[in-house]
Amino acid sequence: MSVEIMEAELAVIGEDREAVVIGRCVPHPPTLLGLTSRPTSLFGVGWDLGELVAKYDVPGAQVAILADGEIRDEAAGVLSLRTQVEATTDSVFKVGSITKIWTATLIQQLVDDGALDLDRPVRDYLPGFRLGDQAATKNLTARHLLTHTGGIDGNHFVDTGRNDDAIERFVAVLAEAAHLLPPGTVFSYSNSGYVILGRLVEVLRGKPFHDVLRERLVTPLGLRSAAIDPYEAILHRAAVGHVHSGGGEVVPVKEWAVSYYAAPSGSHFAISARELLEFVRLHLADPALAALREPQLDDVPDFGGGVIGWGLGWMLYQDGVVGHTGVAKGQKAWLRVVPSAGVAVAVLTNSAGGEPLAYEIFGAVLGELAGVETAPRPVPPLSPAAIDADRMCGTYRSTLHDITLTSENDRAFLIYRAGGSEKRVEVVRLSDSSIITLGPDPSGHQVLSLVGSDEHGRARFLHNGAAAYRIS
Repeated sequence: MSVEIMEAELAVIGEDREAVVIGRCVPHPPTLLGLTSRPTSLFGVGWDLGELVAKYDVPGAQVAILADGEIRDEAAGVLSLRTQVEATTDSVFKVGSITKIWTATLIQQLVDDGALDLDRPVRDYLPGFRLGDQAATKNLTARHLLTHTGGIDGNHFVDTGRNDDAIERFVAVLAEAAHLLPPGTVFSYSNSGYVILGRLVEVLRGKPFHDVLRERLVTPLGLRSAAIDPYEAILHRAAVGHVHSGGGEVVPVKEWAVSYYAAPSGSHFAISARELLEFVRLHLADPALAALREPQLDDVPDFGGGVIGWGLGWMLYQDGVVGHTGVAKGQKAWLRVVPSAGVAVAVLTNSAGGEPLAYEIFGAVLGELAGVETAPRPVPPLSPAAIDADRMCGTYRSTLHDITLTSENDRAFLIYRAGGSEKRVEVVRLSDSSIITLGPDPSGHQVLSLVGSDEHGRARFLHNGAAAYRIS
């Protein structure tokens, strides 16, 4: 997952810098970690974003809201703790897997143009396409890929370079990778699957993915902040991701993106919160794109994010809310949309621990502007029941880890093993089919579901969005 550091050399904030609040500049004196702020109100929903970034130890953040056909935005904090350059509303943040909605949009345009049938095998469109399983090669469709039901492991990390053939070369590598599940059987979040979708875009449009993204969406929408790769991001005020060090200190990351092959799944794209909502405005206005929000799966395992179903690229939440969440090298982004109310909110942060801030904001926005309640972040029960050891315990395998769920002296642990290293995490029972980590990480408590049953009544999969399959 390495790539050369592609950070812009940004000047340290001077005393004459200005803070941007709600899309306008107002004089504001700098503080040690950015700029002081004042309470603001977007469409009558008030908070002090400067206080929130300090409260949750987030270096910088942008918020944008779409309501009544208008977009309003604000920013607070700094783009990097190293450079101390302020975050402004025209800064660009990486949006991670929110990029998948853009990729899905390019796929839907191919469908509208008659160039692609979502239910025809992918190999009909990609000459020489091959997976590690012959039946999967024959049956895999674009609909499987859009809904993460293709059975392709989500995390194949192979550096195929930065040239225009990087996506093509990565898709060729999948022929040698183990194929975990038959297409159409189990939901398992797959970044690799969206790379295949990106390759479909390239072949059917006859151009590299980044050129198609620019020509079909960025340019027609008049987006000035959208950066398709690090070479474009460096021309803007670009946010740098931050993570918690071993000692708990928030520090800037040393890499900006993974290899270019992952561009269709969300490794490179950066944009401002305002312009992300310009893209959402397109989806709300274009009837053809409403098809992407139609439910495709209504039985998604609980992995703690409030997702109850899946469309074509979109995550589906309660009360008709759609959206997506993105993580990319120490940056985390959230998008929530209520199509029936014409309301949307984007929260972009340059912190892996930005989730509490985001929940506070979009919970307030959706509640006050759309009358929609946001599901609370999951927490362990005060008096959890014992885990069902006979059904739940065992060892499960993914590309990254072997994960053992074990019960020891009335306590339960997940043991992650990879490359000779081992990590133990205590968990408790959350429901009849799920567990939750007892201690939170910077993003909160992780929920994992136990899915399916084998011939002995044991769970077949340990599921945290991606499925790890039982091996013992």
